[in-house]
Amino acid sequence: MASILDEYEDSQSRRHPVQHSSRLSAANIGITHSGFVNVRLEEEKPIFNKQRIDFSPPEKINHFAVCNNQLCMSLGKDTLLRIDLAKPDQPNQFELGRKEDTKVHKLFLDPTGSHLVISLSTSECLYLNRNTQKVRSLSRWRGHLIESVGWNKVVGTETNTGPILVGTSQGIIFEAEISASEGSLFNTNPDQYFKQVHTLEEDGQPAPVCCLEVERALESKIFIIATTRKRLFQFVGRIAEGADQQGFSSIFSQNQELLPSFQEFPFNMGYSEITFYTSKLRNSPKAFAWMMGNGVLYGQLDYVRPDSLLSDVQVWDYSPDIDFSFNKPISIVLTQFHFLLLLPDRVKAVCTLNGQVVYEDVFPDKFGSLKKMIKDPVGGLVWIYTEKAVFRYHIQREARDVWQMYMSMNKFDLAKEYCRDRPECMDRVLAKEAEHCFQNKRYLESAKCYALTQNYFEEIALKFIEAKQDEALKEFLLKKLNNLKQSEKTQITLLVMWLTELYLNRLGLLESDEGKHELFQETRDEFRKFLSSSNYKECLYNNRTTIYDLLASHGNVDDMVYFSVIMQDYERVISHHCQHDDYSAALEVLSKHCNEKLFYKFSPVLMQHIPKKVVDAWIQMGSRLEPKKLIPALVNYSQMGSTQQINETIRYMEFCVYQLSVTEEAIHNYLLSLYAKYKPDSLLWYLEQAGTHASEIHYDLKYALRLCAEHGYLQACVLVYKIMEMYEEAVDLALQVDVDLAKSCADLPEDDEELRKKLWLKIARHVVQEEKDVKKAMNCLSSCNLLKIEDILPFFPDFVTIDHFKEAICSSLEEYNQHIEELKLEMEEATESAKRIREDIQEMRNKYGLVESQEKCATCDFPLLNRPFYLFLCGHMFHYDCLFQEVSSHLSAYKQTKLEELQKKLAAAALTSKSRHRSAPKAKDEVGDSASLGKESASVSREQIKSDIDDIVACECVYCGELMIKSIDKPFIDPLKFEEEKSSWL
Repeated sequence: MASILDEYEDSQSRRHPVQHSSRLSAANIGITHSGFVNVRLEEEKPIFNKQRIDFSPPEKINHFAVCNNQLCMSLGKDTLLRIDLAKPDQPNQFELGRKEDTKVHKLFLDPTGSHLVISLSTSECLYLNRNTQKVRSLSRWRGHLIESVGWNKVVGTETNTGPILVGTSQGIIFEAEISASEGSLFNTNPDQYFKQVHTLEEDGQPAPVCCLEVERALESKIFIIATTRKRLFQFVGRIAEGADQQGFSSIFSQNQELLPSFQEFPFNMGYSEITFYTSKLRNSPKAFAWMMGNGVLYGQLDYVRPDSLLSDVQVWDYSPDIDFSFNKPISIVLTQFHFLLLLPDRVKAVCTLNGQVVYEDVFPDKFGSLKKMIKDPVGGLVWIYTEKAVFRYHIQREARDVWQMYMSMNKFDLAKEYCRDRPECMDRVLAKEAEHCFQNKRYLESAKCYALTQNYFEEIALKFIEAKQDEALKEFLLKKLNNLKQSEKTQITLLVMWLTELYLNRLGLLESDEGKHELFQETRDEFRKFLSSSNYKECLYNNRTTIYDLLASHGNVDDMVYFSVIMQDYERVISHHCQHDDYSAALEVLSKHCNEKLFYKFSPVLMQHIPKKVVDAWIQMGSRLEPKKLIPALVNYSQMGSTQQINETIRYMEFCVYQLSVTEEAIHNYLLSLYAKYKPDSLLWYLEQAGTHASEIHYDLKYALRLCAEHGYLQACVLVYKIMEMYEEAVDLALQVDVDLAKSCADLPEDDEELRKKLWLKIARHVVQEEKDVKKAMNCLSSCNLLKIEDILPFFPDFVTIDHFKEAICSSLEEYNQHIEELKLEMEEATESAKRIREDIQEMRNKYGLVESQEKCATCDFPLLNRPFYLFLCGHMFHYDCLFQEVSSHLSAYKQTKLEELQKKLAAAALTSKSRHRSAPKAKDEVGDSASLGKESASVSREQIKSDIDDIVACECVYCGELMIKSIDKPFIDPLKFEEEKSSWL
């Protein structure tokens, strides 16, 4: 008993182990037209896999029930066996303890596997709960032979069934409730109540209730299905919210006034059986199958319909080999796509989609006749038993071939649903659907399906071409194009070119038909969407020349412009607008995309026709354009253009100079030339504001001078001469214009008095000799303090009387006398200063300072007398080297450099002196005098160098002088040496 009904036993695999073969069967290898290769390495397992349970019952099996992995069977006369399939090695055996003539009529197990009702042939009922070891009697049920039980799936628990329905052999439907608890002192029975709610009849006579099923839908809607031998009844009603425990009496009472809805069949084989299929994702059944006398009625359950639960109902007639005289159908089980029909010696599996018998399993006679077939709705296993054996069916991948059936029924959506994970099957379905649509002249749908298949591309394309279905062909190509990978560049290119040609042909046909303007516009929009698609943008760009040729061959200018914009080929777009004299549109494209190179290329043409708009666009571009590159366009049309073009040219040049502050010489020269030629009033103003120094000027001075001279602008020439510091030429030219202008030029060389005097003399000569105006000549004397009356007298003619110069001569003599007096005073002051200086020098020679032996250097704090030192009047004393080091860091770069040079000279002088002392002595009479002179000159040179060093180093006390004051804002530690100093302190 330990191994009975082991859920994890696989006796089939032990008896038939999988044989791995290294060879591929030729029958299982094939290459179809779809391009998929079908390779099967081993034989596919059947859908219905039968397995005999390794169990020999000690007695005959009378009845059998299984649900939720709980199995119960009746053995012999008085034995009940209960097994939890999760623990098959721990069976429970019960003795019913009934009379010898008592037999078990039927077993009823609820969906939870907790409540077992045992119907006895003596119209008695027993109850066994999964959690107890005691069989209890249902006293209220006594006197009724129970044929069916409708369990309550909503409120039923392991200890209480909730309200349930019970059908008897007399056609009576009772409502009852069973509780596993012991109850009160006065009520120890498990049955809480047992009341009649309805009676079923056939032909005016009570008929046994063969099956009962209770289902609950949305909105508290209750469906009850009851079957007799040849009738199927439906009861539909509602119960109040929260009234689940009140039972089903209200459902039957709502149908009392009306006859219950039922379906009846003429033939009666003495019993019937109904079964349901519930998917794993749902709580309610979705399909049913009713085995009755005329065949099997099967269909779907629709909980939305108000009057009937059954929909899509079909009847499967019994096959000729089923003879009611010796092999009537015994049981039926429904799966997702099949129902299994149990006959005395075999099992038939019929597909619910097409009504075909797809499986038939004959049992050997040695096991005896088949008794019953039950399906566990939770585990999904199908159980069959005889008196001597138990069998189990595993249903594996039942939906594997469903797609073929749906495909043969032309239900392609369902077929695709069931082969979604099998691409080779999906391809066959799509090909069949495409062919079906093509035959029914639904060409667009056919094209969409064909595009998803692996059928030969050429065959499909030719098929649509022969049928003259360009729209369908276009749809097919589009779908194929979208399904290609980016790496398949050749295929993408071919399809894009072909589609472009198809679109252009279509547009050409529609454009010639005035009645199809709307369709033409839709097609154009679709074509432009195709051209602007990002999926194959790279292909369009790489082959844009070919597409341009196609567009041009069809004369489709508008779409060519649109495509050029997409490809950012703005040069082609602008050229197109210019060729059609639409210069404003060309400028709009230029301004929109701001391409500098295109501005440089097309500005000459646009400037000729719309100069104002072009200059506005240039100004809007601002510094992004290089004005120098626009000069060719401006020069070309400023020389031969209209006044408007010239004015716009000047406007842009002024914008570049005054707004953009362009400093390029070519721009300024060009603006200067425009001013000189067309706007002379602005020329002088421009030159004045451009600057007065050559370093500030951005135009070519020589070019400006030549330009002004050519056009006779003398005042402008004077201004240029002034900037060039050619003051003599400026004065000469200014005298031709205005004497005051010449005077302003004559005062410019402030640092060169000789030149100023020369320039004023030129002005005076001009005034005297050319203008013959003595008063002006006298004014020149007052305007320039460098001129004297004697300087300009030679310019006057001999006949001029002295009366005109009396005042000037007197003032000149007075100035001379005053100057002489000033010189006398200066000489006296100088003599007095020299006297005082001599006295100070004499006093300083006699001045001294007292240095004691313990005095120390103010810097290093070492004894002062050990080394050469300096003594300052303030009292500070420094060693020579300490003072040198202290002062050096505060000196300017120039003085530091000079100090280094003096040190090098001093070292060189000392070295020369030593070499002379070491040289061999010569004859006294030959070198005596020369040696003494050499020593004296060397000594003088060294003393001078030391004096120069002292002037730099010891000019003042480093602690009391200006050096200390200037160094007050300097840090104590040099920033460059701060890190080094910091690390030394750590």
